[in-house]
Amino acid sequence: MDFKISFMSIINRGITVLIFLVILTSVCISQTIEDSSIIIYAEDILKYRNGKNIKLMYGESTPLLPEQLKDFKGLKYFEPDLMYKVDGKLVKDDKQEIVLMKTSTDREPAYVRYGVVYFKIDTFNLKLAVFQNKKMLDLSQDTNLLFVPFRDGTNGKETYGGGRYFDCEIPPTGNSILLDFNKAYNPYCAYNPRFSCVIPPEENRLVVRIEAGEKVFDEEHAVGH
Repeated sequence: MDFKISFMSIINRGITVLIFLVILTSVCISQTIEDSSIIIYAEDILKYRNGKNIKLMYGESTPLLPEQLKDFKGLKYFEPDLMYKVDGKLVKDDKQEIVLMKTSTDREPAYVRYGVVYFKIDTFNLKLAVFQNKKMLDLSQDTNLLFVPFRDGTNGKETYGGGRYFDCEIPPTGNSILLDFNKAYNPYCAYNPRFSCVIPPEENRLVVRIEAGEKVFDEEHAVGH
């Protein structure tokens, strides 16, 4: 009888250990897949950023002045962070109105207010209005790009005081839309005040810090419009 009890105890312990090893293996595999995804994503973001640096250094339409280019070694960024790559819900405006955007000059370019995207970062429920450039729409109705100007708690400190932008694509079906703040970029007037840049509307002022994307070009331009 004692032998049977001891034998069953060994079996039960063996099963427990086996279950633990299966769970541990599953966790390790999941963690490996997640780590691999982060590495691949970070590499893609770095390629994207290097491409922009090359355009700024060698492109004919670079906003950088010759004296800036002499010492230019690349833009400053936050580290890629998957927390700032989020899925949002796009709610299209019933009547897409034309709005005149305020800029850093007297220019008032026309944009179509396409709708609002609702999303979540950490525990914060947030929303941003999304727009289409009317001039681009007049050239082609097939454009699926949305322009997203925004402000957040980093402006005037780590990032340009006038706010930043990013772009996203209208989903071909459904209302799920990808927002990637790791691709947030500065307007050209963050590098050169001769440019006229859209100032994000008040409705696109986020109450959180978006520690992702492009940082301020230099300390002199940290405080902007």
